[in-house]
Amino acid sequence: MSQQFDVVVIGGGPGGYVAAIRAAQLGFSTACVDAFVGKRGKPALGGTCLNVGCIPSKALLQSSENFHAAQHDFARHGITVEGVKIDVPAMIERKDGIVDKLTGGIGFLLKKNKVASLHGVASLKAREGERWVVEVAVDGNVVDTVHATHVILATGSRPRPLPGVAVDNVTVLDNEGALNLAAVPARLGVIGAGVIGLEMGSVWKRLGAEVTILEAMPTFLSAADQQIAKEALRTFTRDQGLDIQLGVKIGEIKNLGDKVTVAYELNGEQKLGEFDKLIVSIGRVPNTDGLGAANVGLQVDERGFVVVDDHCHTNLPNMWAIGDVVRGPMLAHKASEEGVAVAERIAGQKPHVDFGAIPWVIYTSPEIAWVGKTEEQLKAEGVEYKKGTSGFAANGRALGMDHAQGTVKLLACAKTDRVLGVHMIGPMVSELVTEGVLALEFKAASEDLARIVHAHPSLSEVVHEAALAADKRALHG
Repeated sequence: MSQQFDVVVIGGGPGGYVAAIRAAQLGFSTACVDAFVGKRGKPALGGTCLNVGCIPSKALLQSSENFHAAQHDFARHGITVEGVKIDVPAMIERKDGIVDKLTGGIGFLLKKNKVASLHGVASLKAREGERWVVEVAVDGNVVDTVHATHVILATGSRPRPLPGVAVDNVTVLDNEGALNLAAVPARLGVIGAGVIGLEMGSVWKRLGAEVTILEAMPTFLSAADQQIAKEALRTFTRDQGLDIQLGVKIGEIKNLGDKVTVAYELNGEQKLGEFDKLIVSIGRVPNTDGLGAANVGLQVDERGFVVVDDHCHTNLPNMWAIGDVVRGPMLAHKASEEGVAVAERIAGQKPHVDFGAIPWVIYTSPEIAWVGKTEEQLKAEGVEYKKGTSGFAANGRALGMDHAQGTVKLLACAKTDRVLGVHMIGPMVSELVTEGVLALEFKAASEDLARIVHAHPSLSEVVHEAALAADKRALHG
């Protein structure tokens, strides 16, 4: 079968399906090609984020937090709960149900917007006149040939492998295996203290596992503001019991079937970790293998990323790339915004995505979120700045929620008062950080945030207080 489209999007994740919908809204005949097969063996849109990443991990985080609260926190509210148990298969089934609902929802959205949804592995074959030729294969057999004026590459990323270690998702796990354990392991090892390692480690710790996280970097959460990162490290280790080892040099890893051993060096001392399960979460690499880049002369760098300009345009005419497969942060919302922007550029519009105003979130408890420059970056760049901080300890809403720990830190230019960065650890800061995003996008001053009326009682008052503190006029601290 041969089909003709104005735009073909390769990849149905948060970048790809959003790009396809926006292109269709702008009047282009559009197809979205995706190869992902879900846990139940059927095609599943949404990419890594929806199927084995952002969404299912948040479902498990919530389940584990509920279990922990019933065990440890309810008594403070005068609620007595006896015989609390965790049914891991039921928890996993709930998570899978959420994933199924949302993947089905994406299919509905594509249909609603008249986007053709094609299942299979897409590869670039040639350019014929003004159109690109894309083949779609299932199990190695070509089932569709698509001709398109524009191609948007949104093939996403996959877990970075650790040399010499085979992931079987039984004993040695990647992010997908970490989301599908049948029971709580007694001893869980995690290699990598990034987002996945911290989130999955905290899930299984709350459910009863003894968790050790081994991180090669000497600094905890080096991308985050270090005042916030240090507070997070204290909370995770001292208060929650996660064993986080920094500056680790990983040696030989042996999968013995019923357990895994990890030889590693820490502060010059040789150690051996023994775990029932091991999660490997050392980052992600772009999915460009098998894309057919060489067939058409698509430029891919030495790390496998598609090379693009500031507008997500590749070195080829009418071929674009977005999301994890290009430079910039590997974040679902970054991919979505790039997808919308590319569709609008194809339509002749001039959208803009500001990488400096993209929020980052780690959904641990407490959550960690930030946007803009860290204090370390401002110092390194020689920028004169002022800062204001405020904590959740005296916030009425946080106290009522029984989550009164954490800090909001606001950084502003010492000369102009323009907000340069907002950094947070605390309850629901994944929602609060949007106030910082708005401030950066609209070039607001700290005084602007200080003058805005914030509802009382609300968690957002801590942002307000941090803005006041930047001008040395905090009212509650």
